[in-house]
Amino acid sequence: MKSPFSLFPNFSRTVGLGLLSLLSFVGFVAIDPSWAAEEDKARWNKKYDTETYLFGRDPIPFLKDHVDLLPKGAALDLAMGEGRNGVFLATKGFQVTGVDISEAGFKKARALAAEKGVKLTTVVADLEQYTIPPNTYDVIICTYFLQRDLFPKIAAALKPGGVAVIETYTVDNLQYRPTFNKAFLLERNELLTLLTGLRVLRYQEVDNGNAAFASVLAQKP
Repeated sequence: MKSPFSLFPNFSRTVGLGLLSLLSFVGFVAIDPSWAAEEDKARWNKKYDTETYLFGRDPIPFLKDHVDLLPKGAALDLAMGEGRNGVFLATKGFQVTGVDISEAGFKKARALAAEKGVKLTTVVADLEQYTIPPNTYDVIICTYFLQRDLFPKIAAALKPGGVAVIETYTVDNLQYRPTFNKAFLLERNELLTLLTGLRVLRYQEVDNGNAAFASVLAQKP
């Protein structure tokens, strides 16, 4: 049987799961949440199945510019993708674990790590189901992936003094990608409100003429 998400490819996963759960409750359809994860896995594996690094091989400038502010130790890269940020941290002496739903992305991340002479630990998982252990990481990064219920988990998973680095698109990016699902875009200044209990050390909202995004570096007391 086909996943309902394959029938409606532009259907928001978050909105879709809520609606489908309601339909299940009232007796219209039985829902298996693993459908959505399998759809995501297949989509990203297909997207990453190319020799080209779709998002480049270099870290985001915000991470590169502020790496000296990060406490050395264990780093977690959520939605690691092709590994550009996690590999960069590994070259700086961090012990990096990446979590992502795509095996194809990890294949490229490990190749990039080998080229740079470093190692990564990789975990294939759906972040909507993945449990981040509390008080475990010195650094957590998450770039260009927006799942709002991850933010309290990120804060809890940092050790005292640990730092989160987050960057993703804002609603202003609609001028460059009008069909982008707005549910996965930050409102202006929203990122400042999502890491409750952390001290914001650096924040920016950028429109560079090709994309619009927000970045934050925030520390756990």
